[in-house]
Amino acid sequence: MRDNTGVISMGLAPAARMPLRARLRLLADPALGVGSFLDHARAVSPAPSAPFLLAQRAGGPGAGGGGAAGDPGDVGEEGEEEIERLSLDRLTEIRDAYASWYHKAGVKKGDPVGVYAGEGVDAFLHFLALSSLGAIAALVNGRMRPEVAADYLGRVGVVGVVATADGLERLRASGALPKNLAFEKELDAFPRRRPARPSLPGVFPYRHGDDDLVMLCHTSGTTGPPKAVTFGHRQFFLGKRHRLLSFPDAASNRLLTALPQTHSAGISYLMTATLLGLPTLVMADSSGEAVHDAARWFRPTIVVAFPQTWAELATLDLSPSAVGDVHTWINTGDSAHEAHIKELIRHGRRPGRLAAVAGPGGLGSGLGSRFASGLGSRLGSRLGSRAGDRPGSRFVDGLGSSEMGMALFRKVSEPEKQDYDRCVGKPVRVVERAVVLDDDGRILGPGRPGRLGVKTPTRTAGYWGNTELTQKSSVSGYWLTGDIVYQDRDGRFFHVDRVPDVIHTARGPVYSLPMEEAVMIGCPEVADCAVVAVNAPEPGGKQAPFATVRLRPGASAPDDLLERLNSALRAKGLTALSGAVLATEPEHFPTGATGKVLKRSLREHFADVLIRPQQVAEENRP
Repeated sequence: MRDNTGVISMGLAPAARMPLRARLRLLADPALGVGSFLDHARAVSPAPSAPFLLAQRAGGPGAGGGGAAGDPGDVGEEGEEEIERLSLDRLTEIRDAYASWYHKAGVKKGDPVGVYAGEGVDAFLHFLALSSLGAIAALVNGRMRPEVAADYLGRVGVVGVVATADGLERLRASGALPKNLAFEKELDAFPRRRPARPSLPGVFPYRHGDDDLVMLCHTSGTTGPPKAVTFGHRQFFLGKRHRLLSFPDAASNRLLTALPQTHSAGISYLMTATLLGLPTLVMADSSGEAVHDAARWFRPTIVVAFPQTWAELATLDLSPSAVGDVHTWINTGDSAHEAHIKELIRHGRRPGRLAAVAGPGGLGSGLGSRFASGLGSRLGSRLGSRAGDRPGSRFVDGLGSSEMGMALFRKVSEPEKQDYDRCVGKPVRVVERAVVLDDDGRILGPGRPGRLGVKTPTRTAGYWGNTELTQKSSVSGYWLTGDIVYQDRDGRFFHVDRVPDVIHTARGPVYSLPMEEAVMIGCPEVADCAVVAVNAPEPGGKQAPFATVRLRPGASAPDDLLERLNSALRAKGLTALSGAVLATEPEHFPTGATGKVLKRSLREHFADVLIRPQQVAEENRP
């Protein structure tokens, strides 16, 4: 077995592992869902007081370089420590304490409450408390600009807002925060012990119906003001139930999550860890350097994050002491770049058999009923076996969105494979059908790019307070994800762009994502690249492709940047760039709250770069 005894020295108890019998009971429970998973897990756990979750506090080990290898830092009982150890009992106590405060403040069933938080565990804890009252947590990434966040919270109609002290100050200073809030409270001011006489409803925790909403999560805001996506008790859980049997075995695996817990993916993976008793480290800093530092002492076997973390990790000299035990990297949201994937899968070690592969949908996604007989547990345990291990790791890419409820496509990359070209694989089992549609809703054949449409029970019920947008986001029963894809004759899907990012040149549409891949593969000195549409000069007009690139640390800029990039594009038979610039200023490579590059901002900033080249040259002169 892989050595998992290190979790004991970290204060994580092997007894926290959920045995197969308990997982089968959970799987058979029709009431189990996103709003009730904590109480259901606690009811069947053989050791609910055994810690399984390490919650990193800002400034703790791995959050800025603290902590020696094997040293998770000092831990107390009041939540003020660098790293907090949490069990099912402790999670429940904190949940009840928070819920008592919220109920006393007047929060009722169906009320949305804004939670403006950082990347640590706070958002998860407040989500648990609010859902236990039947209220709705409106989770907002603390990196979102305060004026945008305040406007979003106003459009949602939150009854109150909780945030860090700094976050509340920034929200108030923006002048956009709603004026009629019932409360504004600092996250650190919440009681963390259940009162002797708690203020709780007569029925507590709330008993969710299938269609009850439990959470609102915002979109990235890359194409306009962020939208509030709704998540239901049953809908959001449908794609995750199988993880009870198919996810890597808790006895021999350790999960490091660098996802923002204000995102649905962050909540999803912590829900999985809670139901399995899986030893898990929750990062309060998702930067590549922080993840690498924390991995030195936590020694994860599975790491889950968004693409920006992979981009930063790929530029580091990764230490075997940090990533030597990793067998699976899990990406969700936007697809990761081939150059970053290849850099990561050189490290770690994998089991010799492809019996079960971790993914955004869990291990062995698609093996279905075979896991119901307990096979999934046996296969998952094999991931802990050292016999037959092979060098290198797996990268599981999952194309998804908040609206789809989960990553609905799955692609596994290994060192021996070369099937990239923006391939996102095939739909996972929960998807009823995925098709490529033209602008009129007609299904397109193999090789023809168009809009991705999916039919799946995991899709959102819609956008909070925006029925019109909800209606326009589907056609003939297919939810339009906003992605441009094509399908090959083997049924695999290839992601080539987002709808608003397509470059409409005089010769026809040009897709930015394959161009970015070609640049990063053909130009090793490039750490990241964004290709956007800018105004094309006459004659011809319309749009032209323009690139902004970030170099790897220590890399020298090429003498002729544009020619260097275009040589990589010619090698792939792709359209040439009309211009390019090194990203030397924040506005040259802006990113949003979740690390996505804000292509809308780039289009606005560089709109006339080809029409006024001399002026832009002056602006970018060192």
